[in-house]
Amino acid sequence: MPVQDRAAYENALAVLKADTVQDKQLTAQKLEKDWHDTRQLGAPITSLNDRPARPTRPKLVSPGEVPRRRLGSEQGRAALLHAVAHIELNAIDLAADMICRFGPSPIILEQDRHDFISDWVQVCADEARHFGMLNKRLADLGQTYGDLPAHDGLWDAAIATQSDIAARLAIAPMVLEARGLDVTPSMIEKLQHVGDYKSADLLKIIYTDEIDHVAAGARWFKYVAKSLKLQPVSLYHTLVETHFTGKLKPPFNVQARDMAGLFERYYKPLSLR
Repeated sequence: MPVQDRAAYENALAVLKADTVQDKQLTAQKLEKDWHDTRQLGAPITSLNDRPARPTRPKLVSPGEVPRRRLGSEQGRAALLHAVAHIELNAIDLAADMICRFGPSPIILEQDRHDFISDWVQVCADEARHFGMLNKRLADLGQTYGDLPAHDGLWDAAIATQSDIAARLAIAPMVLEARGLDVTPSMIEKLQHVGDYKSADLLKIIYTDEIDHVAAGARWFKYVAKSLKLQPVSLYHTLVETHFTGKLKPPFNVQARDMAGLFERYYKPLSLR
């Protein structure tokens, strides 16, 4: 293995330690390249911080303080894209954390470990690419990531599930990311309605990739449930009721969720309780 190449766990940790958006993107790209070139796992990471390193901006506020997103104005569209970019930056770290924290899990059989890592390496690289596209589009609108406040709810969910691979898979890809499948088509339609086809096209790319990301989460959740000899739907209901505040909110994008293997029997009962 060439000296400059690093193994997956080390590269994923480098993503988590990157404290600028440029470094986080670059380390995510290196993670993908080195994994494809070497397929080396390396030594498991024995100690992880609760939170990844982050840039000094944006200012983190409560969800109610995040700017309104009236898409009829350029400022409102920038606020929407900034919010999505913040989600994507979090998602880079969530995928890297999945690799470092849960990649070595004994629940994942050795013959399946490379497949698990491959899925989350791809997710990490996709999220970095999404963030880069959004930040470039923000520049077109006179903004850059960090100019507007954002909230940290996504990483709060990561901390709540940091000791349980099944809970992390249930909440991060199968609740929070699946929610993106529900709301993104309407955002695309609204952007097209006001003539912002460039932003709409970016969200189309993200939407297509996110179906694959939810599918990875659902696939590995079912794998973990089988390993634990538990019924996956019942386990999902228990974990969501334990770790997610409130009901799952309809309307649901049933077609996209079905494509991801996240069927109504998982989420519909939780929207009725």
